[in-house]
Amino acid sequence: MNIFRLAGDMFHLASVLVLLLKIHTIKSCAGISLKTQELYAIVFAARYLDIFTNFISVYNTVMKLIFLGSSFSIVWYMRRHKIVRRSYDRDQDTFRYVFLIWPCLIFAMCINEKFTFKEIMWTFSVYLEAVAILPQLVLLQRTRNIDNLTGQYVFLLGAYRALYILNWIYRYFTEEHYVHWITWIAGLIQTLLYGDFFYYYFQSWKNNVKLELPA
Repeated sequence: MNIFRLAGDMFHLASVLVLLLKIHTIKSCAGISLKTQELYAIVFAARYLDIFTNFISVYNTVMKLIFLGSSFSIVWYMRRHKIVRRSYDRDQDTFRYVFLIWPCLIFAMCINEKFTFKEIMWTFSVYLEAVAILPQLVLLQRTRNIDNLTGQYVFLLGAYRALYILNWIYRYFTEEHYVHWITWIAGLIQTLLYGDFFYYYFQSWKNNVKLELPA
């Protein structure tokens, strides 16, 4: 654990809390992609198969439970809650994520550190997390006008991944034999996907205007 890892975890946790605040308090999921939320639920389900068999620390287990529980809760709210689901923009959220799931699974079976079921599922979750934000970014591009909570949610997600890259750099220089090419490359790709959004987010913050993506 180091300051970059801890900060990354806190930004990730904050992104979940912001989204739950919007859904639970405002009873709205407008501007939120259900496709991205379902992809994140798959990511955490595949990654944390060892949650009860590989104890690392109380902190680690609690964070796993939080992300698993919150991701499936968000999907439930958006699909089943009689008020929240009315605000879901089904007509705009049309990204076919099957074109993300299958390539990631095939890559995981071909490029992994160890050919075991858990390792393949873990690698699959890393690849899928790298591109899971795509349906959300496409939805924002289509709707253009973005409310504050949605903008903050996406920004916090991107910041979490950027801080994890700093964590990896720190560990590379402070820990002997610390090399994880699969995680590094996937994380870099994921961060780059946020580049355009970050630019317009900071522009809106600097000019104190509503965040709006170009057509």
